[in-house]
Amino acid sequence: KKISDVLQKSAPKPGVPADLQNLLTQHFGENRSVIEIEELQLSDSCFLPANDLTHSFSSYLKEICPKWAKLRRSHKEKKSVVMLVLCSSALRCLELIKSMTAFKGDCRVLKLFAKHIKIQEQINMLEKGVFHIGVGTPGRVKALLEQDALCLNSTKYMILDWNWRDQKLRRMMDIPEVLYKHLYMLYSVYSLLLLVVLRSWSVKFSFC
Repeated sequence: KKISDVLQKSAPKPGVPADLQNLLTQHFGENRSVIEIEELQLSDSCFLPANDLTHSFSSYLKEICPKWAKLRRSHKEKKSVVMLVLCSSALRCLELIKSMTAFKGDCRVLKLFAKHIKIQEQINMLEKGVFHIGVGTPGRVKALLEQDALCLNSTKYMILDWNWRDQKLRRMMDIPEVLYKHLYMLYSVYSLLLLVVLRSWSVKFSFC
């Protein structure tokens, strides 16, 4: 059966923390020890309520981040963003950037995808300017993290574009090449979380 055939018969439902954690366990379970797999498990307190499919993107962000204006004003760090939004493609990134106008206010948004944008351009922008929101694809975000061009010191929210489906009815996690890059990028983030969460750094995951 094709993915689209299966998904067409399934009713849309919001993502939950178990969805993401099960994907990580299934993908890394064969080449990680039991202890390493256990360390990948984050508590439910690390996750915000998912979009119940009744919200627009802007209204959903307003609900989960009511103090955005204060966070935006206090953010001064280069090479980092307060909110990181992950999507399946460059076109979807552009759609979300346009749709968050009512939420973002007076802030700078950085496009973190490969289409028509060289990675060196993004590295230069991160080094020279302060950006509040990054919207990108797992592959490019993973590459920037690996080159230390993007850090998560100031990141408070990681939004996964979980519910949206493309023309073939595939969600972000139903596309093999996106899933692979996404999981390895998240593995790096999870490892970082486990190292610094005890140092009072907090980042919240959310499914939009």
